[in-house]
Amino acid sequence: MIELSCGKSRLTILPETGGSVGLWQRDEKDIFLPTPNDALRALNGVAVGAYPLIPYSNRIANGRFSFGGQSYDLAPNMADHPHTIHGNAWEQAWTVAHQGESHAVLTLDHIPQDNDQAWPFAYRAALSYQLTDAGLDVQIAIENRGEAEQPVGFGFHPFLAADENATLSFDAEKVWLTSPDGLPVQGAPCDGEWSFHTPKPAHDRFIDNCFAGFGGRVVLKRPDDGLAVTVEADPIFKHLVVFTSPDSPFVAVEPVTNMTDAINQADVVASGLHLLKPKTRIGGRMRFRVQAL
Repeated sequence: MIELSCGKSRLTILPETGGSVGLWQRDEKDIFLPTPNDALRALNGVAVGAYPLIPYSNRIANGRFSFGGQSYDLAPNMADHPHTIHGNAWEQAWTVAHQGESHAVLTLDHIPQDNDQAWPFAYRAALSYQLTDAGLDVQIAIENRGEAEQPVGFGFHPFLAADENATLSFDAEKVWLTSPDGLPVQGAPCDGEWSFHTPKPAHDRFIDNCFAGFGGRVVLKRPDDGLAVTVEADPIFKHLVVFTSPDSPFVAVEPVTNMTDAINQADVVASGLHLLKPKTRIGGRMRFRVQAL
């Protein structure tokens, strides 16, 4: 574990646990809430506050897809769930390339082996954490280290501490309604119960959906402790995954480039899947800001 500090903020990073954040506190209040997820096998029960989603976000249906004239089968990585989830970067140990008092850069080189069922394409990822007194900047970059074009998506999965009376607001164009196992089945406009333009209770009902046409800004208000957390993401993050439930002490708001199962959604024009040529890279940044209400 390494620790960053700046002013009233403290952040811990777990390089060997997927380059994840352990906790982020300001004035000893949790901004990212350390949360164990026993279903994610590679985390081994470790409580994390956030982790990177590389080289794809959310699920790939049954771990199967075709690309470049070849078919691939990925190994399950979430309990007995049939779909692979969140890429493979969170499953690996990262290298600390730079560490300062308030800034750290981690790198990961994924070199697939023969019949690799984690991810069949070679890539290098870099992950930058910059802690400021006002908040946290997170930057992700991915480079194609293979000899052929490869599909790429990425994002970030924070567990934002959210008290009982917290509210959530953001703008998006549509929401993907899902099957019981979390795969997209139909796009619906973001109106009525799916509109968060006006703040809504963060724990009003169970939500585990991907929103498309994300406006790039989320505001979580926490009236019980007088804080507001704002998330601002670069335009490359055109999707937002939201997970919450009535009994949850957190809300997961995940700026991501691609919709769920994007690699198998060839008929969706704006699926968010990027095709990265050899020796080229792609990336984006998001900013978390903490203010008093």
